[in-house]
Amino acid sequence: MLISKSLHKSYGKLQILKGIDLEIKQGEVVSIVGPSGAGKTTLLQILGTLENLDSGEVMIDGVNPFSLSKNQLSEFRNQSIGFIFQFHQLLPEFTAEENIILPALIKGVSQKDAKAEAKRLLDMLGLANRALHKPNELSGGEQQRIAVARSLINKPKVIFADEPSGNLDSANSEELHQLFFDLRDEFNQTFVIVTHNDKLAKMTDRQLVIDDGFII
Repeated sequence: MLISKSLHKSYGKLQILKGIDLEIKQGEVVSIVGPSGAGKTTLLQILGTLENLDSGEVMIDGVNPFSLSKNQLSEFRNQSIGFIFQFHQLLPEFTAEENIILPALIKGVSQKDAKAEAKRLLDMLGLANRALHKPNELSGGEQQRIAVARSLINKPKVIFADEPSGNLDSANSEELHQLFFDLRDEFNQTFVIVTHNDKLAKMTDRQLVIDDGFII
């Protein structure tokens, strides 16, 4: 599902990634762990096509996204990749439902069909009664589940999460962690998660430890 070969990334003279080789299978939940500054988020952003690589290769479901044109890459990212961030990144002026359906509308799905899928996801996540609430009317745990629903709306092949529970209390963190595995079991989606949370890392199928720009 996801392969990188000899992936390098520098910022000026500072080498961040020094040759990353990895392979992640369809349906795996994999954590990327390591000390701060080791390159975890940089690796995640490159794998998720949010950041360019200097050299090497990334393949997602048989596609090299960095060989695509700008428009093709945007379309590929929209249809094949989901993102979950630490601070939700919900648009404050939009309701929960409106935040969820945005990627589907960008994809070209009708508003009626997008809302129907959003309702299904909200029901599944226990948030049906929060659809018309704006982010500032939701708890931190609810906001993060809305962000999860948004990442799922286009049924992506792989979901990248960057410290997804880093801003949550322990109870909400545990609920969110279990949700990833429930979703994997139901939809066979692949999750790649950068985390400092030891409990979450130990739950995942595999831990990839990165230190000083290498997977060790």
